[in-house]
Amino acid sequence: MDENQFNYYTSICVTHNCNLNCIYCYQKHSQGLSMSLEKAQHIMDFIFNNAPPKTTGVHIGFIGGEPLLEFDLIKDIFSFVRKKNMVLPYYFFASTNGTILTEEMKQWFQERKQIFILGLSLDGRKETHDINRSNSFDKIDIGYFIETWPQQGVKMTLSEYSLPNLARDIKYLHKLGIKNIYGVNLYEGNIDWTKDEYIEILIPQLKELVEFYTENNQLSLNQLFDAKIDYCDFKPHERKKWCGIGESTAFFDIDGKKYPCPLVTPMTFQKDVLDKIMKVNFADANEFIDEECYNNCYIYPICPTCSGGNYLVNKSFKTKNKSKCRIQKLVALFIADLHSKRIIKTMDKVPGDNDQVLFHTIEAIKGIRSNYLNEYKKFFDNSVVVK
Repeated sequence: MDENQFNYYTSICVTHNCNLNCIYCYQKHSQGLSMSLEKAQHIMDFIFNNAPPKTTGVHIGFIGGEPLLEFDLIKDIFSFVRKKNMVLPYYFFASTNGTILTEEMKQWFQERKQIFILGLSLDGRKETHDINRSNSFDKIDIGYFIETWPQQGVKMTLSEYSLPNLARDIKYLHKLGIKNIYGVNLYEGNIDWTKDEYIEILIPQLKELVEFYTENNQLSLNQLFDAKIDYCDFKPHERKKWCGIGESTAFFDIDGKKYPCPLVTPMTFQKDVLDKIMKVNFADANEFIDEECYNNCYIYPICPTCSGGNYLVNKSFKTKNKSKCRIQKLVALFIADLHSKRIIKTMDKVPGDNDQVLFHTIEAIKGIRSNYLNEYKKFFDNSVVVK
């Protein structure tokens, strides 16, 4: 199965309930609120009958809460879709905390692993994960996920408690045999990421990771470092949304109502706010572009932004959550450093490359340094960044 062919990402919330209470969770979880099979069947028919134009394949994702709390419902939905002989290609996915996976579930998913993928949320070593995610590390059979879906990887969310151990946690996950580490981003919500203490903590962590990935250049970069910095050198920047909110993504709540993405839901926002959000023209990229960032930020093309997260903090899709800017610029400096070291080490071109990509990558390395290095000089000496 080539996941790259699937361009319509749907999320079905099978329950609002969750068995954990993660420190960075922005959702309001409610006991006993789950989707009915009849509603789920209606949603499946709607998805395949109303897929956007040019849809090449459908990602059917189950989320919650914790979706595996509704394992029987998921099995019934799976059987319903399989019997329908849908014209469009599709695959199933469920994002899970992994703590309630029984032997029965393991066998069922193992038998269907080619068309049903489980994505595990794992924040690193036991010490970090337990602080972030309700002391749940020992309840997870990590080996099962690695063996069953070796290419899938894990999702890692960063809290302020993750930062001092970031390098150790990422290296630990790779040592376990996890090839891909996704979602290595600062969590969404009201926290001041601009503090000096976070910069001071992150610098040695990022330096250690640059050294690690330079030495182990056969490894896939974690999502924090996996940025195509050559895009920064193209001017003007392309005017487009960072994500597919409201167009190539759709979220269906337990009552069957459709929302633009998994963050913009009744678990996050009150009804009056959602009513206002639903009036937005999601096809208009200008509704989601922060003009200040677009016009003035060199790393605009690689700076991750969650549209729903922006609205959560600023009540606006256009206005980015700028509390993360300081850290994102710092990360960009180390991404540039990593590219420099890898190019020098291999005396070769950057991955996926051609001469044009190499040229723009080198120009972007220089651009990132000239724009941001002075801002962080008081935090580290110049030897941290390759010249």
